[in-house]
Amino acid sequence: MIAHNVLGALKRLALPPELLTARPKRVRFLIFNTPGRLVHHARHLLLRLATAAQRTAAYGQSLRLLPMIT
Repeated sequence: MIAHNVLGALKRLALPPELLTARPKRVRFLIFNTPGRLVHHARHLLLRLATAAQRTAAYGQSLRLLPMIT
């Protein structure tokens, strides 16, 4: 039940309107299963995503819309 409530809040607060009616499987594959690679370079840990820049920017905007829990 908690996962259902969290996913519902995520869709309403942060995701684009076209994903409001998306089923959990679709949201999982679009967001959580984004392929990427962790790279160590110059003492930094980088995450390189293998998706289009537009989609990555949309995810970044979504994360900024979520309230911070302290």
